[in-house]
Amino acid sequence: MLKIEDISYAVEGRPLFEHASAVIPDGHKVGLVGRNGTGKTTLFRLIRGELALEGGTITLPQRARIGGVSQEVPGSDVSLLDTVLAADTEREALLAESETAEGVRIAEVQTRLADIEAWSAEARAASILKGLGFTDAEQRMPCSAFSGGWRMRVALAAVLFSAPDLLLLDEPTNYLDLEGALWLESYLARYPHTVIVISHDRGLLNRAVGAILHLEDRQLTLYQGNYDTFARTRAARLAVKEAETKKQEARRAHLQSFVDRFRYKASKAKQAQSRLKMIERMETITTPQEAALRAFTFPEPEELSPPIVNTESASVGYDDRPVLSKLTLRIDQDDRIALLGRNGEGKSTLSKLLAGKLDPMGGRITRASKLRIGYFAQHQLDELRPEETPLDHLRRLKPHELPARHRSRLAGFGLAAAQAETEVGRLSGGQKARLSLLIATLDAPNMLILDEPTNHLDMESREALVEALTAYSGAVILVSHDMHLLSLVADRLWLVKDGRVTPFEEDLEAYRRMLLSSDTPAKPRAAQDPKPKRPKRDQILALRSEVRKCESRVEKLSEMREKLAARLADPAMYEEGKAGEAEVWQKKYAEVMEGLDRAEALWMKALEKLEAAEA
Repeated sequence: MLKIEDISYAVEGRPLFEHASAVIPDGHKVGLVGRNGTGKTTLFRLIRGELALEGGTITLPQRARIGGVSQEVPGSDVSLLDTVLAADTEREALLAESETAEGVRIAEVQTRLADIEAWSAEARAASILKGLGFTDAEQRMPCSAFSGGWRMRVALAAVLFSAPDLLLLDEPTNYLDLEGALWLESYLARYPHTVIVISHDRGLLNRAVGAILHLEDRQLTLYQGNYDTFARTRAARLAVKEAETKKQEARRAHLQSFVDRFRYKASKAKQAQSRLKMIERMETITTPQEAALRAFTFPEPEELSPPIVNTESASVGYDDRPVLSKLTLRIDQDDRIALLGRNGEGKSTLSKLLAGKLDPMGGRITRASKLRIGYFAQHQLDELRPEETPLDHLRRLKPHELPARHRSRLAGFGLAAAQAETEVGRLSGGQKARLSLLIATLDAPNMLILDEPTNHLDMESREALVEALTAYSGAVILVSHDMHLLSLVADRLWLVKDGRVTPFEEDLEAYRRMLLSSDTPAKPRAAQDPKPKRPKRDQILALRSEVRKCESRVEKLSEMREKLAARLADPAMYEEGKAGEAEVWQKKYAEVMEGLDRAEALWMKALEKLEAAEA
């Protein structure tokens, strides 16, 4: 159980928590929500003990392990699979000790290895990596072969594999695609220990958690139920609070009216003074500070004749290697299209082709003569000039506009006067995203291409983006892991898969079920590949090595079983007063037998794989 009791903490004199409390029982899945800047990440650091509380206490069960993704995996030569396996430090230490342990300690080590399912660890690690988008071949590659965003996935895989008692995740879907985000939702819902996740992903907060911890006005409030339940409950509370506020304002106005009329009339002076004191004593009822729905204001584009984009048997790729081919697509100005498909299939490549940032390698693409395209991708946040203010950016891009117009544009994207004159390098991720969206729409584009636009945006900002896109009269092409955004904005789905782009005729929920389904039978091998390739020599060597490891485990456990059996056969074990000792050794014998059964099953499985590879 995690107990947060009466905590207080301030940053540079600004209080983030004032006598805040919450209790999270073991095994609960909790979403931590609140406006950007209220202190959610700071709370994680306080729980981990990285920051010292100014007051109150945070307590956890003794020896509870806390895990989280604090930074990406370094670009080492260690494979992804071995990197994830190394995250379970207890398993690594026990495996090392099992090589040298003697006597009773061998049994203890092997028993503990069986308890933590050490022999199936590789399969579990591989399953997690696969769920986060890594193929079997990629799992054997070194971390240095992957970019920072992909290494963040490895870091996430490592902490999930280590299975801490308290898992703290801070915006974990920001570096995942839709498929990875859906897999993570399912995984967290089944996770056997306590989870607290900071997220603005409504889908994750609805499907993966059972409670919402709300941080507002320096207080913590725990709501039971998913995010939608929380939103309804809180809205009802705010409505009650608003009604109370109106009643009190009316009561205050009535009392003040009496005071104003009679405070200087001798016969009523005492009554007037009494009412004046009553007004002073009245507790002010204030609604919690609401984040105003900071709307995005997209400029209205001119209407063009359809189609605005048309491709005929087009292909696109890099370095003369096509990623997508046979693209025959049509986009009209009233289209709202979501691009679906696993990471690496070509969604971003298609976006760049449609945006004119990549030329077709074959076929033909035609665009309306007056077509203007707005393009937003995550990497564009890095293209902002950190030493310039948002106003400087607009002065450079729109030099002929008046300063008042610049400020009006910025206000339309939720960047107030203070942010307008702040250097971009000091702005938050959400503020940078707003500026990039503003720049993408400066010229009133007829088509908006948005690649993961919601990263760094808080819940209110995401809802504002939904409203803006719904009102926008141009075409929208969306790539996003936010199912809530896709479901409200997109009315057409394109599936990018196996080098092709085809319409997905079902809805997003059907796509989600398809991704999470694990009972779809695999096609017979002959149907997939009529001429199966013989496994490479390195693969066979790896399988032989696995067989030897399994065989060694079986031998060790068999030796241990014989020693324990001999010990249990000793009549002295059952002498009077030794019943407790006999019970302990019988339990160890049962544990070793269970471990031996598992080891033999893994050995047989490894032998079958090797025989199939060598056939």
